[in-house]
Amino acid sequence: MVDSSLVKLLQTFNALEKREARKFLCSPFFNQRQDLIVLFDFLTQEKQPDRQAVWAHLFGQIPLDLPKLRLLMTYLHQLLEQYLAVRELQQEPLEMQLRLSVAYRKRGLGEAFERSCKRLENQLDAQTLRNADFFDYQYRLRWEAHQYHYPQKPTDSSHLHQAGLSADTAYLTRQLRLLCLHRAHQAVYQSDSDFPREAALTTYAQSAEFAGLPAVQLYLYCYHMLREPENEQHFQGFKFLLLHQSACFSAEEMHALYLLAINYCVRRLNSGDETYYSEALDLYKEGLTREYLFENEHISRFTYHNIVAAGLHTGELEWVRYFINEYRIRLERSYRDSSFSFNLARLEYAYANYGHVLELLQKANYRDPLLNLAAKTLLLKTYYDLREFDLLQSHLDAMRNYIHRKRVLGYHRSATLNLIRFTEKLIRLNPSDKKAAAALRLAIENEQTLREKSFLLGVMS
Repeated sequence: MVDSSLVKLLQTFNALEKREARKFLCSPFFNQRQDLIVLFDFLTQEKQPDRQAVWAHLFGQIPLDLPKLRLLMTYLHQLLEQYLAVRELQQEPLEMQLRLSVAYRKRGLGEAFERSCKRLENQLDAQTLRNADFFDYQYRLRWEAHQYHYPQKPTDSSHLHQAGLSADTAYLTRQLRLLCLHRAHQAVYQSDSDFPREAALTTYAQSAEFAGLPAVQLYLYCYHMLREPENEQHFQGFKFLLLHQSACFSAEEMHALYLLAINYCVRRLNSGDETYYSEALDLYKEGLTREYLFENEHISRFTYHNIVAAGLHTGELEWVRYFINEYRIRLERSYRDSSFSFNLARLEYAYANYGHVLELLQKANYRDPLLNLAAKTLLLKTYYDLREFDLLQSHLDAMRNYIHRKRVLGYHRSATLNLIRFTEKLIRLNPSDKKAAAALRLAIENEQTLREKSFLLGVMS
């Protein structure tokens, strides 16, 4: 019985929702069956109920009638689904107001309809959102106005014209958003699939009536940024609107938009343009301040690592220290200690506090293979900077053994093996042998799959 849809649904209810749902079931407007309330109470109290126990609680010594029990469970499940739908609707005041306007129109209560529509219009204007949902509400409001006024003034088509423009804006904004996500998917997975009506959509989006609408312009800049990544003007236009028109979009939309902008910066960094560390850090800082980078109030460990990397590359070391400590608590508990210690070690390495680096890395337990590999790489650099070449060689041997044991490292496997190989050549290199040094530098420069290439070239300078 624990596999039933009803039990699975109830297991997601918190204490407040259980109390609310019971009140819902006790309302004669929604439910007039007492046995469903008894069934609800029993199921919410029992962690692993079985059919026989449920039946006995409901009907005592009467033999189990499985079809009847299933029917009761179906009725209760339907009512709880209705409770969830009502609960969601109550959290959407604009939708409630719109449905009230519809009800007044259908009942022919003109004054009440006009008053309700005006209230909805004021609510829309008062909010800062100007995204697709805003224009969708505008369309539906103007359509209701047309429905009401047309029988009285059949020659007046103004409401239809306004409804059409709002409908177009809502549609265009959603289509451009999907188009941007499609382009981002193509960039990652090298897909060549086409998006329907792509050329027509982008051409229409550049029409004069949409020129001043952030909902359209932001996604249009994003589209061009993804389509022509080498043209920095598109990114700068997108970034400007992202930073200055954020109030026009929901937090969920802004989260996705920030990720698109940051991923663009990452791709530019991967292509060798290190100026984008600064661009990425600007976005990270604003995203942290406005809390667009969080999911369920947590920051992912990958974002945490990437923010530290951007701050270290731009030299904002004190801000990095603030970030590492301030946002530690926002990491998921299972990754909190390891991510904190590793990134603090990175910061101490930037300050050349090698003793602190060794202490942090040697105490931490890095269960994640990629984080473990990153920590071992940082330890490699520390040993080299300290000129502890005997310890370094032992560490390189241990790294090589670790990589051979871990078969899930993918690209990182060959990149790190090359790092080990070149590091061993470095510590055996005769500094006075200029020819050998030049050959080694050239080999490092030409190696495409290599971790910490800038570090290796830097120590040879």
